[in-house]
Amino acid sequence: MPLALAACTTSRAPVVEEPRIDPYYQAMYGAVYNEPFPIAAMDLRRVDPQWWRQEVPYTTSEPVGTIVVDTPARFLYLVLEGGRALRYGIGVGKTEALVFRGTATIGRKAQWPRWTPTQSMIKREPDRYGPYAGGMEGGPTNPLGPRALYLYKNGQDTLFRLHGTTEPYTIGTNVSSGCIRLMNQDILDLYARVPTGTRVVVIN
Repeated sequence: MPLALAACTTSRAPVVEEPRIDPYYQAMYGAVYNEPFPIAAMDLRRVDPQWWRQEVPYTTSEPVGTIVVDTPARFLYLVLEGGRALRYGIGVGKTEALVFRGTATIGRKAQWPRWTPTQSMIKREPDRYGPYAGGMEGGPTNPLGPRALYLYKNGQDTLFRLHGTTEPYTIGTNVSSGCIRLMNQDILDLYARVPTGTRVVVIN
């Protein structure tokens, strides 16, 4: 009897529908080819939608145009008019990103920036970072990605940067090293919106 019953049963794998991504966001995070190096499209299925760039309500006493980096929440806000802000998801370095808090200004902007690991990074992982102690030219394997914004305070470089990434799917997490990383399409967008001298507030 059990054999007869077994012959009459069938098992079907459940049908799993792929999530449908709004074409607006597909275009926002599509491949970029008009750069010295191509930038790959994001597979948004691998990034929680909360980390995608979006305009949101935002109450703050900071003036329009200010960047607010909320490291505990993993969000960066660009303050807009009317109680609104552009919100970007960020990845936060476990150590380097925690050494600065308070206010600063964007003292320098760079396209496809050169990267030099900090002494603490080299000391922590000499095999990984030691070969780049003299710096790495900008390019697709450079950890800063296609753009970087350098934060200064009282005319001095704080060593705190807002930049792109070679690991875009770590956005929204604490990552092993680095300062504040954004998806490459997002750092391109932010870079184009803010001038040198922009006020930056880092909440830590």
